[in-house]
Amino acid sequence: MKKLNKTILLAVVLCALLLFIALPMALSHCEIPCGIYDDPMRLNMLAEHITTIEKSIKEIQHLSSEGDKNYNQLVRWIVNKENHADYFSEIVTQYFMTQRIIPAEENDQKAYKEYVNKITLLHKMLVYAMKCKQTTDLQNVEQLKNLLAQFRAAYLGTGS
Repeated sequence: MKKLNKTILLAVVLCALLLFIALPMALSHCEIPCGIYDDPMRLNMLAEHITTIEKSIKEIQHLSSEGDKNYNQLVRWIVNKENHADYFSEIVTQYFMTQRIIPAEENDQKAYKEYVNKITLLHKMLVYAMKCKQTTDLQNVEQLKNLLAQFRAAYLGTGS
């Protein structure tokens, strides 16, 4: 009976370990390349993460201003802000920078200029996502919104 319990426990531990290893891979976009991309969805996800970061900052500011601080809720909103800034950065790097933005040859001036613009916008977005993690300054959120709008226009070809 003891041997059976140990076997069951080992099976449960192994299943849990596999779940923790496989789940992040299942949620990430592949780098095969699979050819299955939904760029508008990813852009909308970025916008949703910005909105969540903004709400988190507002809640942190509100909870911090109260006389009797609810540290549990305060910590939860801080963690939420941090996580969504990380999710945002993950999409920017793993989806757009490594899979969707293709380097252009310098001798093709128009394509190279567009490439540099997109990469620059993505890099700036990463910097402001980092600043959102470091502070509760809503100006960083506004910068992210602005940069995302610029990138969306440049990426989808709807900009100048």
